[in-house]
Amino acid sequence: MSRPCSGRRPMERRDVVIIGGGPAGLSAGRRFSELGIAATVLEREQQAGGIPRHCGHLGFGWQSHRRIWTGPRFAQQLRADSEKLDLRTGHTVLGIDGDILRVQNAQGIHDMSAGRILLATGTRESPRAPRFVGGARPRGVMTTGALQANVYLQNFKPFERPVIIGSELVAFSAILTCRHFGIRPVAMIEAQDSISAPRTGDLVARLLYGVPVWTKTKLVAIEGRAQVEAVEIEREGRHERVACDGVIFTGQWVPEAALLVNRPKVTLAGNVHGALKTSGACWREGRAIAEKMAGELA
Repeated sequence: MSRPCSGRRPMERRDVVIIGGGPAGLSAGRRFSELGIAATVLEREQQAGGIPRHCGHLGFGWQSHRRIWTGPRFAQQLRADSEKLDLRTGHTVLGIDGDILRVQNAQGIHDMSAGRILLATGTRESPRAPRFVGGARPRGVMTTGALQANVYLQNFKPFERPVIIGSELVAFSAILTCRHFGIRPVAMIEAQDSISAPRTGDLVARLLYGVPVWTKTKLVAIEGRAQVEAVEIEREGRHERVACDGVIFTGQWVPEAALLVNRPKVTLAGNVHGALKTSGACWREGRAIAEKMAGELA
């Protein structure tokens, strides 16, 4: 029997609710469907597919479909694979109270009851504020995700000669995104003694894409009025000024786990927990976790 909610309408009851429509969430939803379990996928964006929607370079699809696709093509296939799912875009989960989810969409706020909840909201890069970088606050400062949204979704060129902060794999993705739009990074800056990505990455950046990689180098401050004009860096104990018109902050991932506060019964999938995983690994984990949860529901 359904329970009334504050909106004076019957509360919707679902066996499984998946929060997040990226690779992990969509693959889990599809696997639940294959196993005969009714699952609803709630995605806050207007289009499902997750981060790959913004990544126009190749490198997606092999672990899931044995194909080499761009990120948008991979996301398109994930949506095609999910055509029979109860996939609801434009739905943001505001909070979880036991087995009740408070959900907001274009029609307002309502409650939904779930037998099991799978959280697959992914992760995000740390922006400028948590990195304690001083200086001005002009235009042209963004994360890799914002850069990809500008380039691939909005067809907008935010700068010509940025510096890239960080050297995780996503930093090299930023180089590829820049290359797509004729943007030429001045340098990649890494505070540690060596890059975080596999060692050959700096050689690829320098020799193939013409981007020097400066290790043992710290970003101190950003200069500029309307647009970034330069950055101040500290390298080998000396401060230098490097002319540029943009700053791309990469890596230092933070899980999108705000909904987890005091929610021990929520199951996790994808990059909302553990070490950072590729989209293909998230896809595989989503399926595996769905299978495990299905066995517990049997």
